[in-house]
Amino acid sequence: MKRWCLGVLIIVFLSGCNSSPSPTIYKPCGVYPDKIIIGSSLALSGHAGYLGTQFLKGALAYLKAVNNKGGIWGRKIILKYYDDAYDPPRCLYNTQKLIIEDKVFALFCYVGTPTTLKVIPFVNGAKIPLIGMFTGAHALRKPFNPYLINVRPSYYEETSQAIDHLVKDLNLRKIAIFYQYDAYGFDGLTGTELALHQYNLKPITRASYIRGTLHVEKAFAKIYASHPDTVVMVGTYEPCAKFIQLASAKHFRPVFYLTSFVGAKELARRIKKIDQNVIVSQVMPNPTIIPLSDKNGYTYLLKKYFPEEQPSFVGLEGFVNAKVLVKGLQNAGQFPTRQKLIAGIENLHNFNLGYGIVINFSKHNHQGLNKVYFTIIKNGKIKMLYNWKKEIKIR
Repeated sequence: MKRWCLGVLIIVFLSGCNSSPSPTIYKPCGVYPDKIIIGSSLALSGHAGYLGTQFLKGALAYLKAVNNKGGIWGRKIILKYYDDAYDPPRCLYNTQKLIIEDKVFALFCYVGTPTTLKVIPFVNGAKIPLIGMFTGAHALRKPFNPYLINVRPSYYEETSQAIDHLVKDLNLRKIAIFYQYDAYGFDGLTGTELALHQYNLKPITRASYIRGTLHVEKAFAKIYASHPDTVVMVGTYEPCAKFIQLASAKHFRPVFYLTSFVGAKELARRIKKIDQNVIVSQVMPNPTIIPLSDKNGYTYLLKKYFPEEQPSFVGLEGFVNAKVLVKGLQNAGQFPTRQKLIAGIENLHNFNLGYGIVINFSKHNHQGLNKVYFTIIKNGKIKMLYNWKKEIKIR
């Protein structure tokens, strides 16, 4: 009975939200004469709470600036968001609430692979765009889904480029994989295995931990016993930090490589007293290159609206997502529909945000960026990594 009612509700909202609105009468789909409502479910607590908080504040810094200048087509952008604590069922509940009760126009800035994948059937049923997810999951890119707008590169791209450097530059071939036992971890595992296959290599060990826990001891023991020279880590900052701490206590010194989702800043804070080779891929340039003098830039607007926060890679990504959303809304015109919003984003070609960030979308390409950067953590500080051969000392 509940499923039937939900289906009826979706049909009702489809008829109101995916047709061209009258210039004077707006259907209940988040578009009003003075505002447009966007919805988000993301982790603001739990093991990924730092990621969601930084992501959200980065996006809000730009949206607040836009609203203070009058908004888009005379409408303020209202971002309604709920905490899902990186829990898939909770994310699904939040998404249903955003679409059915809050009647949002679009979804925005979701965090995590297992959470985002959980809501895709609902996104498809409601025909609502989901823009700027903090996940590089392959399943959000292929097969192509017209309602999903990815801004960041994929995990496959991150792991492929990392393996190229590890094998070619450092001549490391005994590679183990430590991963979160869920859709996120499986995606990173598969991407790493595909990258290794290009060199006729396989992981010497695979070991996992359960999402939302710090129970990494068994995984550590298994990997430690295999004597790898590299450990690829596909997890969140707390369990990955604990694994590296266990390695340090055992004087185990492989090269650690982690995907961008780990949250380099929080990881660095937790391992600041540990001397290890810890490399983290990034999908944004170093936010510190954006000067305070740029009054439309991330650093200035973050300081203006959230003075207690420091710039981060995660926050900059949220900021870039907000720029994509705003430009899409501008392109959608004065009387937007969801389809017009999607088309407005698809028309972003060579959308140059400065500092090396150039966005490209098309009707058949819903991933705006492909460039991957690398950082290395030294004494709790994050530094850009440019030359692997010179900057990494193999012990």
